[in-house]
Amino acid sequence: MSATALVVSNMIGTGVFTSLGFQVAGFNGALGQHVFPLIMLWIVGGVLALCGALCYAELATALPRSGGEYNFLSRIYHPCVGFCTGLTSATVGFAAPIAISAIAFGQYFCGAFPDFAHALGRNAEHAASLLLVVLVTAAHLRSIRFTGAFQATTTTITVLLIIAFIVVGFVTGPAQPVSFAPHRADWPLVMSTAFGSSLIWVMYSYSGWNAAAYIVGEVQDPPRSLPRALILGTAFVTVLYVAVNAAFLHTTPLQVLAHDPKHPEHPSFDVANAAGQQIFGATGARLSNALICIGLVANVSGMMWVGSRVTEAIGANYPRLGIFGRTTATRVPHVALLYQAVVVCALLYLKPDDILTYVGAVLLFWSLLAVLGVIVLRFREPNLPRPYRTWGYPVTPLIFATVTIFSLVQNYQSNPRDTLIGAATVLIGIPVYLWVSRDVPMARLRGEMEG
Repeated sequence: MSATALVVSNMIGTGVFTSLGFQVAGFNGALGQHVFPLIMLWIVGGVLALCGALCYAELATALPRSGGEYNFLSRIYHPCVGFCTGLTSATVGFAAPIAISAIAFGQYFCGAFPDFAHALGRNAEHAASLLLVVLVTAAHLRSIRFTGAFQATTTTITVLLIIAFIVVGFVTGPAQPVSFAPHRADWPLVMSTAFGSSLIWVMYSYSGWNAAAYIVGEVQDPPRSLPRALILGTAFVTVLYVAVNAAFLHTTPLQVLAHDPKHPEHPSFDVANAAGQQIFGATGARLSNALICIGLVANVSGMMWVGSRVTEAIGANYPRLGIFGRTTATRVPHVALLYQAVVVCALLYLKPDDILTYVGAVLLFWSLLAVLGVIVLRFREPNLPRPYRTWGYPVTPLIFATVTIFSLVQNYQSNPRDTLIGAATVLIGIPVYLWVSRDVPMARLRGEMEG
């Protein structure tokens, strides 16, 4: 239950509440009243996330150690590859998305509670972001059992509020003259460049489907629990995403939803606020802000849980970084958690846009290597026990790989500078690996023996 909640909470972040505006604008008025291509975007994104979850389920049960891609890539390719992805995760891979969600929490919190914003003035948003990071870190430091309960509770509240938003939107919201049924003119739009570019935003919104693979060591009966958590969590969020975006489109005019990148201050950038005003009236914006705040608490908590376990896994394998592998009597990696909180607090002072572009491309690349690793591991270690085998193999990993490569190419064409910076920082991990791996047995680095 906690592992499934972790998957759901890692996926439900700011993307689903904002990216529809970019998608509507990307079609540049070609939709008319037919919104099937927009719904199809979220269905395709969910299918891709599910393909990735199916592949990670096999890897997580065949290589049952915490750490996610760090563990997988160290065993499948080389410890240096695993270390580079682990170093990315331990520095900005999780800290940057946590900081972005915390910054968003501060903005939404002040929108939901204007008295708080008025009392603290210009520092209100930063104070709320900082307070969230401190309180969530403190909750995770208590125990693994408390962490799981905290995660499940916040995620359940978030899901119930989103379902309520969907139901109220369709039952009492103002119906727009849009058609969700596929039309013959829709299919050229589904095959268009605009659809491919919009898919990048959708894949960002779905990121987090692999969360449970990072905490294999803390899950009871991983061969049964991990596949269920990954697959059920991803499938559930897919249904939720399609439904909530349908509610946005059902209640809010397309011209209001469309986000003009030249005017980022346009209120339609925040799709949930725009829809909330249509559904609930004048108080809709505050209600939407409060809903998103609760979702961001679960999102920040889930990423903190996952990110600290990657840092802990690195510390457990590399003696020169052993301080990060220390745990409390209740098995909580307190040093890794505190280190992560410090990095996040530092990033709260930066603008999130460029960091998000860079981090998204790098993490997508590591996911690509991990999914392709299912095929590599089948050839390299055919006799390795696999309690769960990827459904639809080899089509499933190939679908994920093809679309991911397409998205990375699109990202490079749109943001070449950030993509090249990401590639350069990945290469920085090589000399660090050569230093920390000295005198460490290769079997230990590959995860074939305990430290």
